[in-house]
Amino acid sequence: MKHRIMLTFPSELATEPVIYNLGMQFGVVTNIYRAAITEDIGWMILELEGEEEDIEHGVAWVIGKGVRVESLGDDEVRG
Repeated sequence: MKHRIMLTFPSELATEPVIYNLGMQFGVVTNIYRAAITEDIGWMILELEGEEEDIEHGVAWVIGKGVRVESLGDDEVRG
């Protein structure tokens, strides 16, 4: 199963390895499509691949860290 999402990070998470930990802790494959960071905020378009339950738990964990998560359709990530 694959899901594409947009993550918006608060500045205090800019130096934490959130995406790495997401992949390692929940066994999902992460693929970054686009990303940008400023001193105030960061955002990323990310594809997650894995078991549905693992993706759901991983997304819940990311939200619990303070990251805003939005689901994206395929048309929104094509450049």
